[in-house]
Amino acid sequence: MRPIAAALLASLALAGCAKKIPNTDIDDSPENRQVIAVVDDYRKAFDARDVQGVMALVSKSYYDDAGTSDPTDDVDYRLLQQVLTETFQKLPDLKLEVGVTDIKIKGDTANVEMFYDARYRVATPRREIPKRDSDVQRLVLRREGDKWKIVTGL
Repeated sequence: MRPIAAALLASLALAGCAKKIPNTDIDDSPENRQVIAVVDDYRKAFDARDVQGVMALVSKSYYDDAGTSDPTDDVDYRLLQQVLTETFQKLPDLKLEVGVTDIKIKGDTANVEMFYDARYRVATPRREIPKRDSDVQRLVLRREGDKWKIVTGL
């Protein structure tokens, strides 16, 4: 009976080990891959400074309060296009790297934790100044029809 018990325990252990998306600790599932694809499409559009490319990934219900209680820094869908346009005009050179570290999906909402490393140049009246920012960021996506759209966090 011992070999049977050992085989049963081994199969239970293997059943609890979900396959991971390569180079991540994220469970490999169609939904998680779709969410990661949206994040990657965002990175590509941001790198290309493609306002319409970013906007295509954003929900019309987009709203971000920038983590403050000051309503003057809030951005909704309508204002986001203007903010992106102004931002991209100030950044003549831009490279964004992102890595998704966690995805939690509940119903039609996905909470995404990621890190980013942005290297860019800021145009000033005298010259372009190189900059680099790295941080952790959270995005929230919502399933709208058959697509995931970003609802906050940019």
